[in-house]
Amino acid sequence: MQTSKYLIPSKRDREWGLTVSTVGYEEIMPGTPYPTRGHAEGYYFNTAKGRRLDEYQLVYMTEGRGVFRSENMTAEVSLKAGDAILLFPGVWHTYKPSIETGWACYWIGFNGADMQAKHHAGFFDMNSPFLHVGYSAELIRLYDEAMSLARLEAPFHQPLLAGLVNHLLSLVYALANERKADVETNRDTKAVLRAQTIIRQNIEKPLTIQQVSTMLGMSYSRFRRLFKDLTGFPPSFYQNELRMERARQLLACTTLPVKEIAYRLQFESADYFSVTFKRRTGKRPTEYREEPEVIATTPETP
Repeated sequence: MQTSKYLIPSKRDREWGLTVSTVGYEEIMPGTPYPTRGHAEGYYFNTAKGRRLDEYQLVYMTEGRGVFRSENMTAEVSLKAGDAILLFPGVWHTYKPSIETGWACYWIGFNGADMQAKHHAGFFDMNSPFLHVGYSAELIRLYDEAMSLARLEAPFHQPLLAGLVNHLLSLVYALANERKADVETNRDTKAVLRAQTIIRQNIEKPLTIQQVSTMLGMSYSRFRRLFKDLTGFPPSFYQNELRMERARQLLACTTLPVKEIAYRLQFESADYFSVTFKRRTGKRPTEYREEPEVIATTPETP
């Protein structure tokens, strides 16, 4: 299910200091292709290739899981309910829901001197677009109110929408910083975050989850429990998901043989890799590579 509205601010609207160009909500069911159709030109994108927007967007996830990647981040981020992303103009990014869980999320797109001033003052950092704010009924209420205003398009609706955006930004800023302070003092959370970095940085190496727990100085059973408590899934699942994502990148962006990709990603054989890939994506590696939209347009990432 998708509900969205695209707006065209006037020159007079822009003089207010902040205007809204889009607001919406979508629910992606498990196994549903993403992105959904129906987005305006400039918003729909291929998740393998990503996109760059001409505006800021605040995305808030209320259900499910997913992943997010940006050119200004060193690693892909796992998303879960209660997470927000602030997208910046001109910055390449991509994101998508987990095929197992799907997701539900709100978004609102905006631009103007007011937001640019907040950005340049350092209240929001394009190198840290991921914000964990937790579940907030007030955030949901503000998004719903913005959607109602946008649908009506009554006279002088843009200043009212601008006020809602500033309220959303203020609330997200406060909630994210409160939670950040808690996370930074939590030793177990730091350990799991470090484990995610280790797993990602060694995704093409024969690193076992048991070795990761040893590197962190804790037992495997305790590490596995902590990891699942924080992320919602075990570390082996996280590692396998990253391998599948890396496989999709290598198939889309390189001409490496399927056998070589299987070898690089530590699969027992090319056949086992093909069977696993089809089970996770619905297509064999060769079928995935032959799709028209899966074309190597960017260099292989290290």
